[in-house]
Amino acid sequence: MAEDFLRQVYDLETQADTDAYYSAWAASYDEELIREGYRSPQRCAEALAQFVAVDAPVLDIGCGTGLSGRALRAAGFTNVSGHDINADMLAVAQRAGIYQTTAITDLADPFPFEPGTFAAMAAVGVIGVGAAPASVLTDALQALAPGGHVVFSYNDHALEMPEYTGVVSGAIDSGVADEVFCEYGPHFDGLGSSSNVYVLRRRG
Repeated sequence: MAEDFLRQVYDLETQADTDAYYSAWAASYDEELIREGYRSPQRCAEALAQFVAVDAPVLDIGCGTGLSGRALRAAGFTNVSGHDINADMLAVAQRAGIYQTTAITDLADPFPFEPGTFAAMAAVGVIGVGAAPASVLTDALQALAPGGHVVFSYNDHALEMPEYTGVVSGAIDSGVADEVFCEYGPHFDGLGSSSNVYVLRRRG
């Protein structure tokens, strides 16, 4: 059944497992997440809109099928690009015409462009158990120019693990970024799960 994908995704152990899982999930991903009441994309998009001009270039990291891109557009953003490591997931977004540009990337080099190319980045449901490692947040901050923003969500699983929360506190404590927004709220209504939505601003 389709809902088995969502409930088992947190059990994935290797990147190869994750890639194969998301490829198999691509066709039913949007339907399942919408049915389960996926709230973090809207929450992230609305949080970012408080700090970033809607015509600024925004990169949707790990954009998948484009649910987060749709939320960014609904919040008013007009210049959104999408990057993902999974070609099958990205193909769904490309067919829907959600992003101005799209690209396949690699965890070994997740941001293959000049720092400051994008004014903001979004990583919605991307960094966490069964998804991208905590280091992606560090890499994202390095790919922003001073004053750039990154919005991201940590679900309950990630919030319980020091390697994820430690990257946030480390970036703030070391002076790399300021936390300008943090809110705990609904993640999946159907699972009864919640997430923290953060916005960090890269310091000059």
